[in-house]
Amino acid sequence: MTGQQAKPLLIKNVKPMAFGGSGKDAVTDILLNSDGNIAAIGQALACDEATVIDGKGAWISPGWVDLHVHIWHGGTDISIRPSECGAERGVTTLVDAGSAGEANFHGFREYIIEPSRERIKAFLNLGSIGLVACNRVAELRDIRDIDLDRILECYAENSEHIVGIKVRASHVITGSWGVTPVKLGKKIAKILKVPMMVHVGEPPALYDEVLEILGPGDVVTHCFNGKSGSSIMEDEDLFNLAERCASEGVRLDIGHGGASFSFKVAEAAIARGLLPHSISTDLHGHSMNFPVWDLATTMSKLLSVGMPFDKVVNAVTHAPAEVIRLDMLNRLSVGARADFTIFDLVDSDLEATDSNGDVSVLKQLFEPRYAVIGGEAIAASRYIPRARKLVRHSHGYSYR
Repeated sequence: MTGQQAKPLLIKNVKPMAFGGSGKDAVTDILLNSDGNIAAIGQALACDEATVIDGKGAWISPGWVDLHVHIWHGGTDISIRPSECGAERGVTTLVDAGSAGEANFHGFREYIIEPSRERIKAFLNLGSIGLVACNRVAELRDIRDIDLDRILECYAENSEHIVGIKVRASHVITGSWGVTPVKLGKKIAKILKVPMMVHVGEPPALYDEVLEILGPGDVVTHCFNGKSGSSIMEDEDLFNLAERCASEGVRLDIGHGGASFSFKVAEAAIARGLLPHSISTDLHGHSMNFPVWDLATTMSKLLSVGMPFDKVVNAVTHAPAEVIRLDMLNRLSVGARADFTIFDLVDSDLEATDSNGDVSVLKQLFEPRYAVIGGEAIAASRYIPRARKLVRHSHGYSYR
């Protein structure tokens, strides 16, 4: 607050995990100085002038990273505010997945990235207009929607914010253009030496075609979708291809969203040993209240279908950080800038829904308590959805 001297912050009784090393179950204290850097780590720390947060035995991990959100609020018709899915949900880093294209990225940077307390990175949409009128005005109808020179210029001006190229490869966006935009996106990603994130959905393009184009470091989002023609569990050849590509470094990302996550597909894939690289939400205005809610609930869904607890935490910390080249070394060491999520794992009987409408009872829930960004501890909790309303469209009704 302006005019007020920041105070030290003492975080007591927390169990570190996902920082590397052993002894993750040992309860410890962490003292942050007034600049938000770690001053001391140990048991029974004291500091008279510090603000005290008592974790009461909760876990503390590196700050959670959501690799797929849409937060160009006001710049697209589906985006939400960073505050709706960020620190108050336990998430310290948000990665926007293609809301902005080269024609409007400057606005996204000025009005969203720069003022936000969360760290915000972005995949730049291959289509110049991004998701201004998502799915109503598709951003990749033909070659006129892509300006290679301006994409290169946009990246040069915003390389500290842009972490890769985003392509939505499904027929509702590309029509009969098929897999060609993926090939163009991959070429640009190679030139810029950044990864590409590809949305797979209703074919064409085929999930198989997309995987054949991608290479180590690239991301397939919506990897466990349940759409006909795009589910890895309805086609053994596709499953084997996904398994091979994952072993070679293609990153499988959840990207839950309103239409892109299936309990059945995830459970079957995980049972066969194919785990996602990262867990993300694809949160936007049409998915937040149903069926996604937030990152903690999405993590809980993956836990419920057999993904181990430590793998789930890794999939929202080290794994997405690797994608966006965010340094995770020595996060819990004296002198490091504080970037933490404090959370509990609690017993539950919450009914949750996937994108296909299938319901599962979540027996354990990730419950964020605080996001710690520098010297600030922001109280966090899971999102409680508001009542859904029935919306009338020209083609029928839907819940929102």
